[in-house]
Amino acid sequence: MSGIVLSAAVRQNLLSLQSTAELLSTTQNRLASGKKVNTALDNPTNFFTAQGLDNRASDINNLLDSIGNGVQVLQAANTGLTSLQKLVDTAKSIANQVLQTTTGYSVKSSATSLAPAVVGTAADLTVGGTNSLNAKTFIFTPASGAATTITLGTGAGNVNSINAFNAALSTAGLGLTASFASDGSITLTSTNDHASQTLTTGAVAAANNIAISGSDTATPVTPTGGAPGQPLADANSQVTRANLVSQYNNIIAQITTTSQDASFNGINLLFGDDLKLTFNETGKSTLSIPGVTYDAAGLGLAPLTAGTDFLDNSSANAVIAKVSAASDQLRSEASALGSNLSIVQIRQDFAKNLINVLQTGSSNLTLADSNEEAANSQALSTRQSIAVSALALSNQSQQSVLQLLH
Repeated sequence: MSGIVLSAAVRQNLLSLQSTAELLSTTQNRLASGKKVNTALDNPTNFFTAQGLDNRASDINNLLDSIGNGVQVLQAANTGLTSLQKLVDTAKSIANQVLQTTTGYSVKSSATSLAPAVVGTAADLTVGGTNSLNAKTFIFTPASGAATTITLGTGAGNVNSINAFNAALSTAGLGLTASFASDGSITLTSTNDHASQTLTTGAVAAANNIAISGSDTATPVTPTGGAPGQPLADANSQVTRANLVSQYNNIIAQITTTSQDASFNGINLLFGDDLKLTFNETGKSTLSIPGVTYDAAGLGLAPLTAGTDFLDNSSANAVIAKVSAASDQLRSEASALGSNLSIVQIRQDFAKNLINVLQTGSSNLTLADSNEEAANSQALSTRQSIAVSALALSNQSQQSVLQLLH
């Protein structure tokens, strides 16, 4: 090939054709791939910058799956909380039914003090501090808490009327009322709310019992068919209350199983599991959501015992107080869960939008303008045709010289 001699015109046309072919190849490659930067040789800066943007977008996109699972974990917990709230409300409704049933006892426990020789009145028990009731004390010892001492008389801090006596009993929360008998004695009777409690003498009280002592000790009354200081149960009412205990226990069992079932993908925020979500590719942006244990025990609720619980309004109110506290716990957790769910959803949307920004930035650095490249292709095709024609003309001029030699 080195022995071939080309004229300057032919050589120039060949170089032009080679350049045009190279440009046309580049243009056709851009049209086929849609990119103006396909390799690092095309534009090292744009290529590696775009590659970094694409890699980050890919890493964040991979995190979206775990974020999406996190949203579902929170949704499962929220669904569980909603069901638990309904169950707790049902348990509270059952306890409220106890308050609406008939009193569980036809006769409540009572005790009567000694009658004085000089009979007073309901408004003046000690006859102005002169009869034998004056300075007498009643000491009431409950099963838990401090004992309460009530002194009869006209002195400071003493009581001298049934109304004052009842006010003192109410303040102490003993579940007793005092009444004035015609012989001047004082009868102490359990209230409806504490109808199941018993009364005994002495300074030590058993469960659900008031022990009465003092200088004017009251003697427990024995109801017909009953025992001293003991209430007389109403059989029908207690059967109804036992049925309510059974219904309540069924609800308590469902609370535990519902909390255990509120899981997604093996994570249960209502049964002691924690959730940690990562929002960026470096792992520095995270959210930790602590779990709770909201079975019956975790909510402070426990099964009741027939014959021990729901016997009177007082025991029902105690259960209602616990159920109300459990309801408050659920509402507080629902608020916290809703806040966390909102955060996760916001970060999920942010990640999707950021991926779009990164991919758009990468495309701006590498994508070709199809309209421009199409125009370039047409122009290069035309240039190539002209160059071929020019090369042919150059060869023709040499052929004309050869014809003269012949």
